[in-house]
Amino acid sequence: MSSVFQTLSATDKLSEQVARRLTDEIRSGRLAPLDKLPTEAVLVQQFGVSRTVVREAISQLKSLGLVASRQGSGMFVMAGANFEPLSFKSDHSASRDAVIQITEVRRAIEAEAARLAAERRSAKDVVQIKKALKAIEVAVKAGRDGVAEDVEFHRCIARAANNPFLLQTLDYLSQYLREGTRITRANEARRTDFAQQVNREHMGLLDAIERSDAKAAIKAATIHMQNASNRLQSADPAFWQQHKVLLD
Repeated sequence: MSSVFQTLSATDKLSEQVARRLTDEIRSGRLAPLDKLPTEAVLVQQFGVSRTVVREAISQLKSLGLVASRQGSGMFVMAGANFEPLSFKSDHSASRDAVIQITEVRRAIEAEAARLAAERRSAKDVVQIKKALKAIEVAVKAGRDGVAEDVEFHRCIARAANNPFLLQTLDYLSQYLREGTRITRANEARRTDFAQQVNREHMGLLDAIERSDAKAAIKAATIHMQNASNRLQSADPAFWQQHKVLLD
């Protein structure tokens, strides 16, 4: 990527703008699958932003399954990452109803992923799910929102399902699911009882998968997403306005 990017807008979050610009490069094929991303220093110079902004943007791309790191080699575009995004209207996807509807989409996907994971998971899969769950705890204690870690936890479950089409579908939708997860976690962070409830739900999901109990896994995933919807619906207008989400 030799060209210098246009100046970023002063209104939107810088890391999200950088992530969108890099995503555009990948979607268009200017950054092809297996291409190496420019170094952090180069991206800082081209975008005119801080290293923190670049790191946050790359983290978003990683959570979307668009890029992955190779130890000692840098960051590379994932194979199959240059698909076209779903054509959702941006004004609707920023609405309260849409955020809640996203949890409905997730409920269908997560329940099936959990069922298959319980039936097919390996011991290594369980270890990865546990690590991902621990990462959420670490992120929250460090004062971060835990969104990327939450997305990765659910992605580990989908990976344990051993169905590449399911995992690819989740990756395909993750650009929209991630925003819903951000709002959901922000809502859950408002109250200690919400945060504790989410942790219990995650633990229940892990337990069912580890015990290879498919029925319990379906139930745990369904309850988790239904409760997420219920928690969102309990949020007052001030919460939605604070997070710049339209009230329908």
